[in-house]
Amino acid sequence: MLTAHKRCSYPSTMQQTEPGGLGRSAGGGAMSKPSSAKDRVDSALSRLESMVEERLRAEQTRSEELAQRLSRLEQNHEELRKVAQEVEGRLERAMEYIRSLLAADQN
Repeated sequence: MLTAHKRCSYPSTMQQTEPGGLGRSAGGGAMSKPSSAKDRVDSALSRLESMVEERLRAEQTRSEELAQRLSRLEQNHEELRKVAQEVEGRLERAMEYIRSLLAADQN
């Protein structure tokens, strides 16, 4: 059984439409709406990927700088801890010396 061809409201494959609904032939230079939308999406994705990569590079640099800073701070902390232990020892010896002087004075 043969079916009769119905008139289609979509543009033919050789005809493309511009924004605003004006039709142009395939050689007319305007892209179809789906193709134009796909190109815009692809362009936006490309820009987004570039932004994400740039952000990742910036965060990687910041991470490396923070790691270096943390390392320096840890070294400083260790040095200060050693100094504090030395000062504590000297202070204890000084207090012991003062106590011995006071005890000798009272005798």
